[in-house]
Amino acid sequence: MKTGKLKKLHNYLIKSEDCVAAAESCTGGLLSAALTSLPGSSGYFKLGLVAYSNSAKSKLLGIPAGKIKKEGAVSVYTAQMMAKAARRLASSRISAAITGIAGPSGGRPGKPVGTVFIAVSYGRRTLCRGFLFRGTRRSVREQSVEKAVDMLLEVLLPRESGCARS
Repeated sequence: MKTGKLKKLHNYLIKSEDCVAAAESCTGGLLSAALTSLPGSSGYFKLGLVAYSNSAKSKLLGIPAGKIKKEGAVSVYTAQMMAKAARRLASSRISAAITGIAGPSGGRPGKPVGTVFIAVSYGRRTLCRGFLFRGTRRSVREQSVEKAVDMLLEVLLPRESGCARS
């Protein structure tokens, strides 16, 4: 994880007194670890939840099992629901969620290894993007965390990230 972007996010969250939560699957807590890696993160980090199995996604995050089966655990729908649930559980203004196939196996036609969906929920909106990362399992997980931080910055600091919030 590039510390420059993480430090920018950290400084913004400290100044703004916003709080953030995370729900993760394929990253197994790496996003939460990154968000808490700098001193003072207890001022903004409220919840990090790893829901690796489909049953955990249903039981802990309240995502209907039938919808996970229909849409897939690795889908826009599931990522969005994970982000919304994390925000609700933590009573935070913003949250991020990551679900995907880190590999080296588990891919299938239409969803190869490296397929990842990342969602950021804020206000009444949820931004979700799909990615296809290349590399090792470790690399896919690290790229996922980096993109999640990018998306959090995009939502919180749209002018500085070069993206306007819609």
